[in-house]
Amino acid sequence: MIRNVFKSLLAVAGAKAETGLENRFAIDLLEQHIRNAQSGLSAAKQTLATIVIRHRGEQAALSRLAQRISDLEQRTASALHAGANELAHDGATVIAELENERAVRQATLAALEQRITRMRLSIEKAHAKIVDLNQGLISARALDAEHRAQRGLNRSLGGSTGFKEAEALIARIHDRSDPLEEAFVIDAIDDELSGDAVRTRLANAGHGLPVRIDATQVLQRLAAATEISSTN
Repeated sequence: MIRNVFKSLLAVAGAKAETGLENRFAIDLLEQHIRNAQSGLSAAKQTLATIVIRHRGEQAALSRLAQRISDLEQRTASALHAGANELAHDGATVIAELENERAVRQATLAALEQRITRMRLSIEKAHAKIVDLNQGLISARALDAEHRAQRGLNRSLGGSTGFKEAEALIARIHDRSDPLEEAFVIDAIDDELSGDAVRTRLANAGHGLPVRIDATQVLQRLAAATEISSTN
């Protein structure tokens, strides 16, 4: 039982590995299939050419046979009318042999014509398929290049995880506190700890002298100095 499961797992792993290799080298495999198809088409064309040449040879042979038969018929008929029966019989024997040969060659010619017709159709279909394959190869190459570029982009950014990490970094940078604001907060905390903040609030409420000079005090001082100067 365990051995059968192990064999099944190996078969599945092998199938997946084979599929992975086919996907990885799909363009190379497609190009090889097209080359094989083109080689087959070239061989079929050569075969067709051989059959056509043989067909032409049979036609020429039939033409020569027809001429020989016509010539012998005329000569045999002349011998028969002249009473040369033995000679006429010999002529008729040769004519019969030639007519039998003509029948065989006619049957061969008909078979060759059928083969030529079938092969022409097969070659036309194969040629059309190869044209389609070449067009498909062009689009497949473009699509494969697009997929390779996308995979490169995914590797450089780490896929969706890379995008999320980049977005998280941007958010983290935006969420950082302002160093200047932090300095003000720290100063305020220090003031609270040292009691300066309470002293400042008391002074601002009118309890004792001001801790800090503000613009109002400066204007009051300047106004007072001006009045004293004008009195003198």
